[in-house]
Amino acid sequence: MSQDGVGVDLETSLGYLLKEASSALRAAMEEVLRPLGMTITHYSCLELLSQRPGLSNSELARGTFVTRQSMNVLLQTLEREGDVTRPAEAPVGKVLPTRLTARGRRRLERASAAVRSVELRMLSGLTEPDQAAARRILRSMIGSLRGDVPTESAGEVS
Repeated sequence: MSQDGVGVDLETSLGYLLKEASSALRAAMEEVLRPLGMTITHYSCLELLSQRPGLSNSELARGTFVTRQSMNVLLQTLEREGDVTRPAEAPVGKVLPTRLTARGRRRLERASAAVRSVELRMLSGLTEPDQAAARRILRSMIGSLRGDVPTESAGEVS
């Protein structure tokens, strides 16, 4: 608690702990991705395209938590490096659907293994039931902050 008794107790603040965990996770991911020549946004973009081929610049930007302008710059770089491909003209409207190339899939495979090792290290002190509870709790927090209608199981913790 702050000296004047007003403020947030950093020792018990879930928001502060989440930010600290996010910062530690980001640093660990950057550490394993840097030798592969990738940033977290680069990796996240390739992972999204692997799971949802054909996403637009805007959809990728939302999914990687960056601006459309930043995503456009990244996509130009990824296209130039041969990791993704986009049509010269939009098949419909203005959207240029992006797809992974074989090179992009190979790079993603290495990056995914590196990121998975970080996640396993992060979860190493938790049992499977604890991991499931953590996922449930985090989804509930996200839903509450976004104003989503809670589901019956969102508040339950085993």
